[in-house]
Amino acid sequence: MKSILVPVGSSKNSVSHLQYAVDFAKAFGAKLYVVQVYNVQTKAGTMMKVDEMIERESLGFLKSHVDKVNQRNVEIILKTFKGKLGDTLELACQTLDVDLIILEPRTNSIKDEVYLGKTSGKIVKQTNIPALIVPEGYVYKPIVKILLAMKSAIIKKEDALTPLITIKNQFKAVLNLLLVRTPFHNEGDFDVNEELAGLITNTTIAENATTYQGVLEHYKENNPDLLCVVRRKRGFFMKKWEKNTILKKDFSSNLPVLVLKGLK
Repeated sequence: MKSILVPVGSSKNSVSHLQYAVDFAKAFGAKLYVVQVYNVQTKAGTMMKVDEMIERESLGFLKSHVDKVNQRNVEIILKTFKGKLGDTLELACQTLDVDLIILEPRTNSIKDEVYLGKTSGKIVKQTNIPALIVPEGYVYKPIVKILLAMKSAIIKKEDALTPLITIKNQFKAVLNLLLVRTPFHNEGDFDVNEELAGLITNTTIAENATTYQGVLEHYKENNPDLLCVVRRKRGFFMKKWEKNTILKKDFSSNLPVLVLKGLK
């Protein structure tokens, strides 16, 4: 993992979140892109001046945050981008060859009942970037146990597991697999390929209405430091992803959640 990107918003947790991103990047010897995306409509003739002003203010905002954290000799690069959030971040990640994006659940100061705010929810839902969602105020620590929860172990994309494998190898973590049989179960969904099987220490098979319910049922016995799920049309969050905002009553986590891009 060579390049990590962290968007910075205006939440009260932004400095704490940035510190986690720095510490995480340090563990991998990765460079860290600290970014802000803006999208302002301006009248003809004023575009250039306004863009220059906003870019200058955004860079100043990012620098002020970076100055508040222990940089731990990590290579930190400040970037501002203009455009629509999801498309712009996805393009930026492709251009900068980013391996992982680290998100805080709520990039703006919004209601406590919200787990994923509109901005973070949009990034998770509308892009195909591997994402690590870090709880508010969470302090970095090495990852000892990982729980991978999925309703189908079918993997067709070669690099789909790369972020998970990289994290597991870096921390020499134990990886346990939870396969959840849901009403959408198809024959062959639990056929684990050789690559994934070689990573797994223990496998649990559960039967629940959703993958999330399976996680709730088997969370304590696994006691993970990281929960890993898969982004797919009828995957972990299902209807929760139909809207960008995700409420805590629908889903919440007090540990980091690694969201892999689609496996198929």
